[in-house]
Amino acid sequence: MLDRPKALFAMRARHLALLFPAPLIQQLERVADIDVSLVAERFDDPRLAQVLPDVDVLITGWGCPPLDEALLVAAPRLRAVLHAAGSVKNLLAPALFERGLLVSSAADANAVPVAEYSVSAILLAGKGMFTLRERYRRERTFTIGEVEQGVGNYGRRVGVVGASRIGRRVIELLAAHDLDVCLYDPYTQVEGVRQVGLEELLGTCDVVSLHAPGTDETRHMLDRRRLTLMPDGAVLVNTARGSLVDTDALVEELRTGRLSAVLDVTEPEPLPRDSPLFELPNAFLTPHIAGSHGNELARMGAAVLGELERLTAGVPLTHQVRLADLDRVA
Repeated sequence: MLDRPKALFAMRARHLALLFPAPLIQQLERVADIDVSLVAERFDDPRLAQVLPDVDVLITGWGCPPLDEALLVAAPRLRAVLHAAGSVKNLLAPALFERGLLVSSAADANAVPVAEYSVSAILLAGKGMFTLRERYRRERTFTIGEVEQGVGNYGRRVGVVGASRIGRRVIELLAAHDLDVCLYDPYTQVEGVRQVGLEELLGTCDVVSLHAPGTDETRHMLDRRRLTLMPDGAVLVNTARGSLVDTDALVEELRTGRLSAVLDVTEPEPLPRDSPLFELPNAFLTPHIAGSHGNELARMGAAVLGELERLTAGVPLTHQVRLADLDRVA
């Protein structure tokens, strides 16, 4: 239990007001001793020399400096890191866990808009939007009342790759629709969802949505051979990591017109200006916007506030991250 801990923001200063709008700041100030005008974008900032020795809690976000052994020396009282963003995988040195610091992430809050984006893309793909839009733009006319064969979401088979927090939320949201959903995840099962092998999923699903972490094991899990397994007219949705897909192989498949893709992430990222993905009519690109943007950042700030309240009350954190988790998360 921490009674009104000394806290410090460590993130890009421009994100603070979005993560913690005025009502959240007011609640935060009631729970912690924090100078809301002081945001650490680097820990060697001279203004922090007299502050860090007394800090109990770091509230971090995008742009936070690396949290390493030097920070532990500068902040000997540090007890917790509450991250107002998603992954902490490349942020924290193992030494912080070894010293027993509590670490929490707002990854669950950030999963909400990613899942919403993914489900929207899945449903629009089922309606044939990504091909019919191009036809309409090309022909500039259509016949009112003409039934489009092969489109629609009634009974359409959707494959979810990865039962991550986002993947599980996508499955929950898809349950409200008349879809046939299956899952591939070699480590996790989801009750009520049919589990299949990756190649069966790719070979039988009309829409495939990727939600696996980017690791050495998952790199190019959709390579040239596996992409050829997808049926004609199938749509690939990637809001996870660009490294899951062999970009060159995907371009080859898209050039045939056999598949379509909705890509919020790519490898590399951003794409080179001359990438053919910008020109292919069956590639729908967005600039990594599925995660929290605009007013959605406040959801992550609210999640951190909740964790801080639990910390001061001496109850377990809801979104604690442990060292053992880092090998299997994004």
